[in-house]
Amino acid sequence: MPFITQSSIQEVIDKMDAVAVMGDYVRLENRSGRFMGLCPFHNEKTPSFSVNPDLKLYHCFGCGKGGTVLNFIMEMDKLTFPEAVESLAKRFGVTLQYEAGGNAETDKNAAKTEALFDLYSRVAGSFHYLLVKTPQGKPALTYVLSRGISYEMVEKFKLGYAPADREWLFRFLSKKGYSEEFLADSALFSRKYPLTSFFADRLIFPINDRQGRTAAFGGRLLSGDGPKYLNTPEFAIYKKGQTLFAVDAALPEIKKTKEAYLAEGYMDVIALHQAGVTNSVAPLGTAFTGEQAHLLRRFAERVNLIFDSDDAGQTAAVKAILTCRRNGLVAYIVMPGNPAQAAAQAGRIHDDEGAGVFKDALKKVINVKDPADILKEFGKEVLKNCVKSVILDMDYLIARSKELYNTNVPEGKFKAAAFVFPYLETLDSDVVRDDALGRLAGALRADREAVRNDYNNRRTSALMSHSAMGNSQGQRPSNVPLRMNEELFLLAVVAVNDGLYSQFRARLSMEEIEDPAAKDIFIALEECFVHDETGLDAILPRISLENARKFIVERGVTTEFSSNPEQLISDGIKRIKQKRIERRSTKIVTELRLIESNQNKDENTYRSAALDDELLLEKMHIDAELRKLKENKE
Repeated sequence: MPFITQSSIQEVIDKMDAVAVMGDYVRLENRSGRFMGLCPFHNEKTPSFSVNPDLKLYHCFGCGKGGTVLNFIMEMDKLTFPEAVESLAKRFGVTLQYEAGGNAETDKNAAKTEALFDLYSRVAGSFHYLLVKTPQGKPALTYVLSRGISYEMVEKFKLGYAPADREWLFRFLSKKGYSEEFLADSALFSRKYPLTSFFADRLIFPINDRQGRTAAFGGRLLSGDGPKYLNTPEFAIYKKGQTLFAVDAALPEIKKTKEAYLAEGYMDVIALHQAGVTNSVAPLGTAFTGEQAHLLRRFAERVNLIFDSDDAGQTAAVKAILTCRRNGLVAYIVMPGNPAQAAAQAGRIHDDEGAGVFKDALKKVINVKDPADILKEFGKEVLKNCVKSVILDMDYLIARSKELYNTNVPEGKFKAAAFVFPYLETLDSDVVRDDALGRLAGALRADREAVRNDYNNRRTSALMSHSAMGNSQGQRPSNVPLRMNEELFLLAVVAVNDGLYSQFRARLSMEEIEDPAAKDIFIALEECFVHDETGLDAILPRISLENARKFIVERGVTTEFSSNPEQLISDGIKRIKQKRIERRSTKIVTELRLIESNQNKDENTYRSAALDDELLLEKMHIDAELRKLKENKE
């Protein structure tokens, strides 16, 4: 795979809008020229994530993460450097130029990733064709339509069908020129039996990443034995904990409303989208993960959870609530099975919009398990209004605890309270936690201070256990942050202001720099100069010391280096030279005094006198240099 030319990379960097790019992931506010938001890399309530739009840098003053826009895109979207450049080039209308050569291993990996995405796109298209255009796919299509899913949704989500013949896909792809070795690494076939497709006689749900690229499949069994649902195993381009079903289709509405609906299954999400609830997503065959919550937290403030009313669904709901709260998301529980609420919603439709929904029929909602069933039984308008019936996570947990335990006896009250305690630990506000403790005590008809004491005892025990574990295992030392000095300040000014290095290097040599981190930055600047590369995207990777890179990024997001940089550099060079000369002058004076004290020793008199003259001449030269510097005649 050819390299992208440096001139093309620079054109992308020059044209891209840092605030617009990062605004897709973080809600940014302009605060006197600095754009601030909640960090996407850790949970926080007060914004500490800062973006410098001119230097196209970001830095979080909370967790220390920082870098360039390209670094940000690579980390957030799990992209290689070429993929990040190509993604931004497409967005900002840059036509990339390529050149041959480069790192063979990097090129090979990038080419394989691109080939896997291309393969999955082709397979998704083939499965979709089999579903909607062939006799063998007709039973699967009939099943989908019988669930109340419209043909429009079949097209929108590119639903497909995997044939019952397990070797059909291998034969099909082999005829298209794919090698057996490449297909063996595609996660489409059995490891043990490489000709056997992972999916057979299943309704196929393509799983896309945020960019809309198909990276995996989910498959629902239509007949025979086997698990009801199968998902592509994790491999090179698919990590199930890092994406959500329908995330690409849901993001526009999530960004607009700042909230998301989280359902359990693929059919539920499609049903919700059909009902107009287009900010709906689902986990991928596993419990809702912290990574998935973190993904939503970049765009949403609230998640509405839609889970089955059976024990498994309610257990999953409790876990999802804790996951949401631990990742800075407020959680609500959707209660579509409440017939009174559903009837009230339907009444508003009937009165205000003339939809003519029969309230009597809505009583059946209590026996309906999930959104897909509600869509099938009652239609999209009822589903849309049913999912508006929500309760706050705290209220749900209290109600659930009272279902699980007999709160008429002290032991039951203790167990019910303990059921809610993990939720209280996720709250980062003492005021909110205190209010929740009071509500919990009131609901259980228990003494507020007694509940508080039980909670504090539990928390203390957990902290002591955690502390003991940490002490026994030891702690890894972290990088020591750099403290500002003259040399670091000067090199940072040069690094963040393009076009000034050539003048700088003509006036100050690397030998005149003593601070190791400043010298490391100097070396990186020199390497970029030799290779005719500019900008922090070229400089930062060449800085070997991590704390030096962090120093440049952290200070670069401020404006202290951008105001009159030429004068800052001139003054900085003058100060460094002056201090170096003053140190040498002090050393010469010390040596002269030592010589003078040894003059009475005959064996050293001649040699001391010669050295004395040499040092005196150097002292005169240094004094002249100092006078020139002080007179601005460097």
